[in-house]
Amino acid sequence: MRITDLMIQETMIMDLQATTKGEAIDELIASLNRSGRINDPVLFKEMIYKREAESSTGIGGGIAMPHAKTTAVNEPTVVFAKSRKGLDFEALDDQPAHVFFMIAAPEGAGNTHLRTLAALSRLLIDSDFISQLMSTDTPAEVSALFDAKQAEAAEKEAAKEKAKAERAANAASASTTGQQQNTSGVIVGNANSEDFVVAVTACPTGIAHTFMAEDALKKKAQEMGINIRVETNGSEGAQNVLTADEIARAKGVIVAADKNVEMARFDGKPVLQRPVSDGIRKSEELIRKAVNGDAPIYRSQGGNAKEEGSSTGKINVGSKIYKDLMNGISHMLPFVVGGGILLAISFLFEQLASPENPIVQLLQTIGGGTGAFHFLIPVLAGFIAMSIGDRPALMPGMVGGLMAVNSNAGFLGGLAAGFLAGYVIIGLRKLFKGLPKALDGLKPILLYPVFGLLIVGAISFYVFDPIFGSLNTWLVDALGNLGTGNAVLLGVLLGGMMSIDMGGPFNKAAYTFAIGVFTSSGNTDGAWMAAVMAGGMVPPLAIALATTFFKSKFTEQERKSGLTNYVLGFSFITEGAIPFAAADPLRVLTSCILGSAVAGGLTQLWSINVPAPHGGIFVAALANHALLFLLAVAIGAVISGLILGLWKKSPTLVK
Repeated sequence: MRITDLMIQETMIMDLQATTKGEAIDELIASLNRSGRINDPVLFKEMIYKREAESSTGIGGGIAMPHAKTTAVNEPTVVFAKSRKGLDFEALDDQPAHVFFMIAAPEGAGNTHLRTLAALSRLLIDSDFISQLMSTDTPAEVSALFDAKQAEAAEKEAAKEKAKAERAANAASASTTGQQQNTSGVIVGNANSEDFVVAVTACPTGIAHTFMAEDALKKKAQEMGINIRVETNGSEGAQNVLTADEIARAKGVIVAADKNVEMARFDGKPVLQRPVSDGIRKSEELIRKAVNGDAPIYRSQGGNAKEEGSSTGKINVGSKIYKDLMNGISHMLPFVVGGGILLAISFLFEQLASPENPIVQLLQTIGGGTGAFHFLIPVLAGFIAMSIGDRPALMPGMVGGLMAVNSNAGFLGGLAAGFLAGYVIIGLRKLFKGLPKALDGLKPILLYPVFGLLIVGAISFYVFDPIFGSLNTWLVDALGNLGTGNAVLLGVLLGGMMSIDMGGPFNKAAYTFAIGVFTSSGNTDGAWMAAVMAGGMVPPLAIALATTFFKSKFTEQERKSGLTNYVLGFSFITEGAIPFAAADPLRVLTSCILGSAVAGGLTQLWSINVPAPHGGIFVAALANHALLFLLAVAIGAVISGLILGLWKKSPTLVK
């Protein structure tokens, strides 16, 4: 595919009028929107600024490459623009930007499109080419220049492939002292040089800076007469992956990346870890230091990596906890969505048929407590633990989460177990550090699993389970002793408790109390079921409303998940709000508790009864005041949604 197939002339701006970075972004997005290449300018702009928050896309040399990969894009497109006066784009070299390339990539961009964008990025390393672009006057001239440049690059690539084939043929008949071909790429540099370094480049979106850094490092290495192999971690995944032999032979390793890459393979090597922008603009410095071994020695013990002789600086505890939570939540989310939707469908079938219907039983088995929902807390805890302590922490974290489920410790108990397991493994690494090298192989397969599971299991069994179990029992007893003297107050309390821990001991205590009253003493009118059902429906509905009407406060993934919460909320599946509560407990829990308390209180103020233990909107018709029940839920959800939407910080402000 030609670059000009993506860089269409109708979107080009030959005389950018903007004088600030914000105006430039707006002008470029407007061009995309006019041509119909994007479907949601607001979302696209949000994703552009999210990328800018990670590091400026003003890469220096007069170039800016704002880019985003999102569902807001209809077709992959590159908007070319140039500004004769230049403007401050917060470039890495503090110089004004004159040439702009706004890259819009759809979420499911094909490999061909991604390779074309990578080719574009590599061309922009050539300063002479940028000067030629600045001298163009029409979109047609820009297209012709890119077509000629890409054809020239294709010819050079063909020549390289021919030379590689000739080297392979020569290597088959005679040994050489220079560099050799390998199965995953070609070493670039001087065939007679003994200096050899390896590098990895990566950026968050993997469609621009990754490949610009690769090309810059290769070109500079060739100028310096140094052999180099560069692995790229782009949108297509890892390409030209470094081999174990290459890593072993390298004098040093360069990791120019703004996202996590596989690091354990570099254990014992001098490793320079820098932003991807340094790979573009400081390539000579990085290569020289790598060749001279002027870098900290990297040490990795089962994923707990560190650098010898380097200062780690201050650790942002809040960011670390947030990152660990996100790892657990992202892995738990498919279980919430898949299980929740199937449960909702089962409730619908239950109203049309009966609880004994085979389809109802099948769906509830797959999605419910013995299916997907059974894994929510174990998966959450396990992957929180893995984020902290790497693979050895996964198993004890999942077991701790399962124990929390079985003991009614709830998702709060699972959170505690996950963090505990991660830091237990870190502690075990330090404890076993002094063991003989001969025992290193036993650590991940014997010592960490056995001692990690024993410690996490014991603490969960003797500390977490009794505490949360006792709390649950105490709450049920306390609620039973309140009686019905103040129905509204009790409705407020029950409704609010349904949101405190989203399925944990408080939630279970309120629900158990309502079920107990519902099934005993001949009281089957469902007054308290109305309170707990309304309170439990509010959190997911509030999340759904907040993500719908306060889009800028949530990430793209959160907005997608928020839509499923409409279904989960209507179905009385409170757990749909767990991922949001775990990520931002103060704001989400506080807002949901307030709305749920109002909804629960209103059901008692209006004397609403729901004679069914579950079902949400699907059993609302069974209530004595069906419309009032729905109104109570709606009022509570709106209150919570407004509080959360107004209170929550924009994701671009959270690091």
